[in-house]
Amino acid sequence: MPRQRPVRLRTAGAVACLLLLGTLASCGGDVEVDSPALEGADADACAELVDALPEAVSDQERRRVEPADAYGAAWGDPAIVLHCGVSMPEEFDAFASCHVTNGVGWFVPESQVEDQQADVVMTTVGRAQHVQVVVPARYRPPAAAMVDLAPAIKSSIREVQPCV
Repeated sequence: MPRQRPVRLRTAGAVACLLLLGTLASCGGDVEVDSPALEGADADACAELVDALPEAVSDQERRRVEPADAYGAAWGDPAIVLHCGVSMPEEFDAFASCHVTNGVGWFVPESQVEDQQADVVMTTVGRAQHVQVVVPARYRPPAAAMVDLAPAIKSSIREVQPCV
């Protein structure tokens, strides 16, 4: 009678290898970035921003994005994802609070400020083009991402009204 145990061990080992390879592949894969259709000054400013972005945000290394010409970028796994040229969130109004970090104003919905377990979706305020950054809860507080992104945003996206 053939021995089944070695076959099961090899099968289990093969399954474990496949799972490990799948996990590693997901870590290194491209991050899909929804990119708005932009033209003129909006496209130019967002392209300049993407070129000026740092290689690391919140101590996370930059990842490739899909499509390659997206007006966005990503860092880490789970990914911190930046989108340029977006609309202001519906929650933003004249009474919304604005957080200024290193000369860049940000809007963060109050519900996300209060819930420390939530991902943070922060959007620049007072810039000619809006930049939105999704920071997974794992990287809270989002201040490190704000600090890391400020130089590129200030050099690429014109301020039209200071955040107060």
